[in-house]
Amino acid sequence: MTTWEAIAMFLAIAYLLLAIKQSLWCWVAAFVSTLIYSIIFFDVSLLMDSALNVYYLIMAIYGWYSWKYGGKLQEVELKISSYGISKNIKIIIVLGIISISLGYIMDNYTSADFAYIDSFTTVYAIFSTYMLAKKIIENWIYWIAIDAVSIYIYIQKGLNLTAVLFLIYTILAFVAYKNWKKEYEYSRV
Repeated sequence: MTTWEAIAMFLAIAYLLLAIKQSLWCWVAAFVSTLIYSIIFFDVSLLMDSALNVYYLIMAIYGWYSWKYGGKLQEVELKISSYGISKNIKIIIVLGIISISLGYIMDNYTSADFAYIDSFTTVYAIFSTYMLAKKIIENWIYWIAIDAVSIYIYIQKGLNLTAVLFLIYTILAFVAYKNWKKEYEYSRV
């Protein structure tokens, strides 16, 4: 799996770098990387991560469409926007409750490893991916937390290249947030 993990890692980094630049090609890199990671995570019993990557496959298609057409039938490029503090607090509470509930189910009724942590990263990643597809600036803040927590999981499962990838993701999410925030603030002037 090391070769496949390396290919997935390369494509995942390409995805994030292209997403920072708001290139549609990010979604193609995401699709292929995700397909590989779906299989890898299933093989190491990270069932929620594997399921998450199946979702990412669908979101790669949706993200490409959303960025290209603005989610409408007309050809309008999607612009960066914000949910604001109040909406983000509500999102965090709801996703937290869902994460704990799903973690309980995974811990008690499956063979999943790291059931609660894996559920947390999965639930928040599902919503953060949607936010990225809609160019909601706060998605990068969510990704910083998700990626940092994921590093621990992957080290524990012996997926060292993937742990390095998520360290890179964490750093690049900071860069992405800074870049998108600059563009967002400029567009509001």
